Amino acid sequence: MKAATYRILVMGVSGSGKSHVGRLLAGRLGVDFIDGDDHHSPASIDKMANGIPLDDADRGEWLATLAGFFADYRRREASVVIACSALKRRYRDILRGGDGDLAILFLEGDREQLRQRLGRREEHFFRGDAMLDSQLADLEPPGEDEAVIVNIGRTPEQIVDTFLGSLKAP
Repeated sequence: MKAATYRILVMGVSGSGKSHVGRLLAGRLGVDFIDGDDHHSPASIDKMANGIPLDDADRGEWLATLAGFFADYRRREASVVIACSALKRRYRDILRGGDGDLAILFLEGDREQLRQRLGRREEHFFRGDAMLDSQLADLEPPGEDEAVIVNIGRTPEQIVDTFLGSLKAP
């Protein structure tokens, strides 16, 4: 019997723990992890480092690249976890273009939780309350019909356990 494969998106605004939870989830599943932040263009990284929020045009090529990763893993019948903010439904639709059966974990948190987490970061290009406010303004939270929603007040291990408990074999 063939093992189940999953293409998983871990989404949320900056500071929600996408990369940490994504790596932990990938490790538990024994699959590849891709951090979407590693695939931003140099121009987008410069904008964010200077406190300038990205717009839809900035995100287009980046989302297409990540959708391509999902499509490649689907073609190979392999599993992958990708961390990506995926703030708007249309962004998630682009990603689902790579795999229509994408499983989504939404890391939900309030502004104060997120601001505190971002304040502890030392080596990341995302800086400042204005950037967080921009992401929160852009966020179109997925409903339970689209994603498994877990609050970031739980430990990363609890978040992964909750998500894994919700996975259904494709």
